[in-house]
Amino acid sequence: MAATLKSPAGTPTPTVQRIAKIWWPLAASWLLMAVELPVISAIMARLSNPEISLAAYGGIVLPLALLIESPIIMLLAASTTLSKDWDSYQKIRRYMMSAGLALTLLHILIAFTPLYYVVVRGMLGAPPEIVEPGRLGLMLMLPWSWSIAYRRFHQGVLIRFGHSRDVGIGTVVRLSAEVIVLTVGTLIGTLPGIAVGAAAVASGVFCEAAFIGWRVRPVLHHELELTPPSEHPLTMRSFIAFYAPLVMTSLLSLLIEPLGSAALSRMPNALESLAVWPVIHGLIFMLQSAGIALNEVVVTFLDEPGSVRPLRRFTTIIIAVTTGLLLVMAATPLSMLWFSQVAALPPALADLARAGLWMALPMPAMSALQSWFQGAILHSRRTRGITESVLVYMLAVGGLLLGGVALAQFTGLYVGLLAFASGIVLQTVWLFVRSRPAMRTMRQRDAGAAVSPVAVTS
Repeated sequence: MAATLKSPAGTPTPTVQRIAKIWWPLAASWLLMAVELPVISAIMARLSNPEISLAAYGGIVLPLALLIESPIIMLLAASTTLSKDWDSYQKIRRYMMSAGLALTLLHILIAFTPLYYVVVRGMLGAPPEIVEPGRLGLMLMLPWSWSIAYRRFHQGVLIRFGHSRDVGIGTVVRLSAEVIVLTVGTLIGTLPGIAVGAAAVASGVFCEAAFIGWRVRPVLHHELELTPPSEHPLTMRSFIAFYAPLVMTSLLSLLIEPLGSAALSRMPNALESLAVWPVIHGLIFMLQSAGIALNEVVVTFLDEPGSVRPLRRFTTIIIAVTTGLLLVMAATPLSMLWFSQVAALPPALADLARAGLWMALPMPAMSALQSWFQGAILHSRRTRGITESVLVYMLAVGGLLLGGVALAQFTGLYVGLLAFASGIVLQTVWLFVRSRPAMRTMRQRDAGAAVSPVAVTS
């Protein structure tokens, strides 16, 4: 006869196996999203003017699109944490719809008016040859912000009610739509690479949002609506107090992306660095995806007594595996195989990317640790420490980028990678410090639960 320990609420005691069961669909979703950038980069590298298309996408389209969507990117964490009853869901949904509309209007203002040249030529200082291709790509990305807002908000509801597998399926839908557009663009053969890549991304995020909206409907009607109201109802004031620091966090963290492009544009080998940037960023993001997916898992499991120790063990496993994979890739011919054959970079750009890969070695581990510490802070609902950590990150990255521009002696790609790696390390240290009170509370709770009676079922 086997005995199964259960928590006071009647659910199984948190274990590494239970955490992995919730985590893996989210990790698969993040990994598939991470695959998106290498796939799109590889297709653009095989179309006409690959260096121009890659530089326009990595130096203009992607940084600006990410910056525009920053106020809604943390809706996943907010929805996972707060969508516990119908009233809370409705309040957060109103914010999501309003923010999605406002950001879409902002996207139109930047992409379709002369403001584009003020931003790209004046602020980013982009090389002249990528300005017009970048504008075409940004125009095609118009559905981006609203689709991301709708999708991330409802993904949080799915995760909260135990349907994380649908999140992974949604990402498969997104990639499938992108592959169709990329295939058609490749077969036509005469379209600019930037147009094919941007159209694929826009189509993918829209289709994923539509799928998530369809899958969340039964959860809303049969689970969320039937959930008893919270003892502490969510008000717009309390939501804003919770979410405003997260908006600042995403805004500041994504603001550094166009600043990075602006800095690379002003350092030696600007066009080459901007062309390699999305390719190497895509590879690093693939390895970071396992750690990034941990954030919502931590938020969900910290509600349960006895969760701190297995969460910490699981985080350690992710750190060891992802860091080991990046080390093997950097130290063996696998990196050259990836950059020259898979990403289809010309030999000179492939050598540049392979040398820069070593500077990104700490990034996967830091992503996992950040999810662990940030999840604890989110669970405590005192989110100011997250914003503070991003300020530390910005100061570190910005300072090193400014130094690289001032010296003008080192290749921009290397300076950029060193700056972002240093920034993420310092940000993680700050999150560790700010998460200690929440961690202490959780450990005390778990210690109390360990000595209290537990139900044993045979």
